[in-house]
Amino acid sequence: MRPVRSLLIYTGLVVSGGALLAPWLYWSVQSLTPRLPMLQALANHPFHRYVSRSLLALALIGLWPLLRSLGVRGGPDVGLVRPAGQWRRLAGGFALGFVSLACVAVVVLAVGARSLNTDVSAGRLIEKAMGAALTAAIVAVLEEILFRGAIFGALRKTCRWPTALLISSAIYAIVHFFNRPQSPAEIHWAAGLALLPAMLRGFVDVEQVVPGFFNLTLAGGLLALAYQRTGNLYCSIGLHAGWIFWLTFYGFLTREVAGADAWFWGTAKLIDGWLALVVLTLALALLLKLLPRREEAEDLSAQ
Repeated sequence: MRPVRSLLIYTGLVVSGGALLAPWLYWSVQSLTPRLPMLQALANHPFHRYVSRSLLALALIGLWPLLRSLGVRGGPDVGLVRPAGQWRRLAGGFALGFVSLACVAVVVLAVGARSLNTDVSAGRLIEKAMGAALTAAIVAVLEEILFRGAIFGALRKTCRWPTALLISSAIYAIVHFFNRPQSPAEIHWAAGLALLPAMLRGFVDVEQVVPGFFNLTLAGGLLALAYQRTGNLYCSIGLHAGWIFWLTFYGFLTREVAGADAWFWGTAKLIDGWLALVVLTLALALLLKLLPRREEAEDLSAQ
């Protein structure tokens, strides 16, 4: 049970520590902005952004101690094997992730549920696309190491891998399901702790939970399955990067259309509608077909 204990301690420290750190981060930015005008955009961010960024910062800072406590001594222990011979899996995963959500975007635009944002210049569009690509690469690597390499890998040591897949995918979905509540009137030392329940309030909204939360859980399941069947994270990283690109770029590329059924077609988040659930289910079926079980792959390579 040591891996589970390590995960519980890590989660508790990240959540409580991040919530307590957020007010101090907020106060620091506000006090430095008059002397450093470049921080003005950051100073204008709502407080929930400070909470989520503090959680992310502590999650990254605590990642290495977590991995060490789980007995990780090198990259292969979390699925980061040598890249030689793995580029095909990385590219294949990226293609599946990119094309799957591109299909959602194209269908939504084709039926008029959202429209292209024509108010931006070509230069700004290219700049945003490049930024989305960079974000996709960084986020995919970090989140796959954490959620699949560390959390899913640790849970596999204490329970059967399908159960570990379900639990780790639910954790992944919860982390990405934070709401964006209104900032409190006064920021005090415990404001972050007080805001956490409001950030999870989306779970009482049926139209957000179904299918939004299910979609995130299914996405986490696809990523874990790719890791389970290939034995490393390259396919998962590619798949995740293809998704992150669209999740980052779609809200900028498109704009809302009045009267559209966002529950079915999705919002600017792209992955929170029923259409995305259909596409992710098809992606799962394709992944199961393209990636044989590891024991099957080993048998084929031995022939």
